[in-house]
Amino acid sequence: MTVQQHRDSAAATVLVLDDNETNRYIVGSWLRRAGHTVVEAADGTEGLTLLAAAPDGALPELAVVDVKLPDMSGFEVCERIKADPRTASLPVIHVSATAIELSDRTQGLHRGADAYLTEPIAPDELLATVTAALRYARARRRAERLATRVAALNSSTLAVYAAKDGETFTSAAAAGAATLMESPAVAIGLSPDNRLLHLAAVPGRSGARTGTAQPEERLLDLLAERALGDRTGTETVVLPGDEWRALACQDDGRADVFPGDVALTLARTKRGRPPVAFAVPADALTGADERELLSQLAQACALALEALRTRSEEHALVLTLQRSFLPDRLPEVPGVGMAVRYEPAAADAEIGGDFYEAIRTPDGLLLAIGDVAGHSLKAAMIMGEVRHALRAYAIEGHDPQSLLKNLDALLVRLRPSMTVTVCLVLVEPGARRVQVANAGHIPPLLRHPDGATRYLTEHGPLLGLNLPHPPPVSHDVPEGSTLLLLTDGLVEVPGENLDESMRQLGETLSRSPAGIEELCDRLLETFGKGKTDDIALLAARLG
Repeated sequence: MTVQQHRDSAAATVLVLDDNETNRYIVGSWLRRAGHTVVEAADGTEGLTLLAAAPDGALPELAVVDVKLPDMSGFEVCERIKADPRTASLPVIHVSATAIELSDRTQGLHRGADAYLTEPIAPDELLATVTAALRYARARRRAERLATRVAALNSSTLAVYAAKDGETFTSAAAAGAATLMESPAVAIGLSPDNRLLHLAAVPGRSGARTGTAQPEERLLDLLAERALGDRTGTETVVLPGDEWRALACQDDGRADVFPGDVALTLARTKRGRPPVAFAVPADALTGADERELLSQLAQACALALEALRTRSEEHALVLTLQRSFLPDRLPEVPGVGMAVRYEPAAADAEIGGDFYEAIRTPDGLLLAIGDVAGHSLKAAMIMGEVRHALRAYAIEGHDPQSLLKNLDALLVRLRPSMTVTVCLVLVEPGARRVQVANAGHIPPLLRHPDGATRYLTEHGPLLGLNLPHPPPVSHDVPEGSTLLLLTDGLVEVPGENLDESMRQLGETLSRSPAGIEELCDRLLETFGKGKTDDIALLAARLG
């Protein structure tokens, strides 16, 4: 007999419901000698009341019910037991000395009984029937519980794959382990950029205590030494409670949620990568099913973290490439101070094609800002091509209108399916006059020394459409004016009116600090939080 079969046949608490005291004594004696615990009731009302009053964890596991009772039939008792969700899975064995016909036995089984015995009953027959009923009921409950846990495993796996960073990942992992094992749980993992160690603990049903555990950076290495080493796969070991507390509870006691020994499970999918660690009470792993489910969760979490780590590495690589397309420094021009900011979208978003440029030309300082349609590596590559072409044409001495015409022709010829918005501002020598040529981009915003702001709204068609571009429009600017060029990521919010966002930007600029570095910081703090698009800013103080 296997360990599980032995558990399924183990002794139980049995309710004996019979109005005949002698029969209760005899049946109870047989059951007690076999190791069972017996509770007795003399009629249906007493038996149902006893079941209703029993705590969920202390319900009898089986009922032996006489068919002929003084207040109701055993058939009715059985039906009421099966109708109550708390006792629906309770096996019922009918016994009777008088209702022994085929029709009686058939009725009893149809109305919910799991077995039907007629007297005289041999002790061995009763005990064998009890064992068989318990074995079946326990196997069914175990299967139902396993199905519930498999569903919890699926939900937990989805949650960890949806995590965007190390802290949300470990929180989801700890919550998943606690749900799966129906116990306290701790999850430990290194952030996708391998910089911070995160630990989340679920002490019970009260929720997770999460945070970044920094004092012991080698915690994962220390745990791996006790289980997985440098191997891939999953492994589970049992640690004494004192050893767990010495290893994991030295920062703020967050991981001190286990009263006794701890089952430690580690998983790793690639050699050389940090593992993911889980801890649950050792007594939560009562069998092979629990151990296998926790191992599957650990493996799923290791795969999810590896995917998150790979996305983080790819995003960092592409972002480095994208930044390499932008100017590494701004030119120094007498009478003009400049500041720029470039903020990529959220770490889980694709990169965009925002760019800026500042070039000294024979006709003055050329300021440019633009955006390639789309979010992809292709958009970033085209951004680099457009920016380098703009620089080459500008150094050749082309005026703003010719610059847009040449860039448009380049796109139509080499990238016929792409469009680009570009705003050019030529600051003439002396910085008292600017020329604006705008190809479908957010208009530049001018702030006068007295704080008044206005958009320079003249514009033409996007680049890439092979359409003519109007000549630039000139504007006189007082000494001390500030010119702001921006991409739409700063002001565009899905579902909100762009005109209203631009109005708010103008009001903020009018009240912003005089220093252009502080100005850029204020604008990003006010408008740049939680945006899903790249943001480029170029601010110029004229005079």
